[in-house]
Amino acid sequence: MTSTSIYLIAGEVSGDTHGAELMHALNERIPGVELHGTGGPDMHAASPNVRDWVEDAAVMGIWEVLKQYKWFKQQFDAMLDEILALKPTALVLIDYPGFNLRMAKAVREKLPQTKIIYYISPQVWAWNKGRIPKMADILDQMICIFPFEKDIFQNAGLPTDFVGHPIVDELAEKKSTIPRDPKLVGLFPGSREREVARLFPVMIEAARRLSIEHPSLRFQAPAASKKLALKMRSLISKSKVSSDLIEISTGDSHALMQKASCGVIASGTATLEAAYFGLPYCLMYRIAWPTYFIGKMLVKVDYIGLVNILAGKQVVEEFIQGDADPCHVQHALDRFLADDKHRNSVKAELAETASKLGEPGCHLRAADSIAKVLAL
Repeated sequence: MTSTSIYLIAGEVSGDTHGAELMHALNERIPGVELHGTGGPDMHAASPNVRDWVEDAAVMGIWEVLKQYKWFKQQFDAMLDEILALKPTALVLIDYPGFNLRMAKAVREKLPQTKIIYYISPQVWAWNKGRIPKMADILDQMICIFPFEKDIFQNAGLPTDFVGHPIVDELAEKKSTIPRDPKLVGLFPGSREREVARLFPVMIEAARRLSIEHPSLRFQAPAASKKLALKMRSLISKSKVSSDLIEISTGDSHALMQKASCGVIASGTATLEAAYFGLPYCLMYRIAWPTYFIGKMLVKVDYIGLVNILAGKQVVEEFIQGDADPCHVQHALDRFLADDKHRNSVKAELAETASKLGEPGCHLRAADSIAKVLAL
């Protein structure tokens, strides 16, 4: 093809959001660029040539992926065929490492002229540093969003740019000056159905216990979709709490992060969002036990939470697997509610850590990095 064409792949809701913003930046940076790929509704809205598969693709954990291996194999083969037919100028892979690193290898073997660029670097520094030299052989450029990642990849011989974290752009315009409600506690069980199924019952029970000690407390839990809102209400109805103890809302997690006095959050990007908004919180992490045991052997970091990893120390408490229980969550939230000094100390450390995420404009800087690789 004579024009510049780029094929993008994202496999999760966050990747779809970042991918769509990158596509807008690419249109601005490379006029006339043809954008194709597979992502979610936001990326499809940015280009009709992008297929939406995110709702089915966004599974978490080795065990869950293995159960859907046949479906993922079909998707992989179909995407590879599409890429081979298109022969794009560049393949841009957005996070989603289990799938995307396999795709990078396949495309490198079959289309050596296509530039392969990774946006939002895989966290192989946590679970498999031995893959980094192999990635350097396959990829043409790494675009990372955490400052400490640049040296890790660049020292392996992979050209790398740090462009800042996308949430700085996405959240800056959502900041409000509404004062926090000292009687409001936020419950954030995640955006995946399996996460909600594992974590929300624990949060419900922690809220019940807290409400006994603090009858004036109110609890709110934002659902990522109407479907998840129904699931969360169903879990409340099956629990021991009254139906009006926890308010379920849809799609307003950022507003709640700025209104609540404290919260409990499922491990993931939401923990960085809460840090950006200055919400004191504790973190919960629960996955299928087979996945956890395999991950325990592979993951070589001291913390699960992104904020703690970025800070290089424990800023927020982490409750993992068996420790992710109502008693631990209740105690952590109760300390926020009762101890002003502790709450303010955590808020100050969250602000310091969030400042390391960079300045606004990361998607434009990422588009510039891609244009540089393509010599445009």
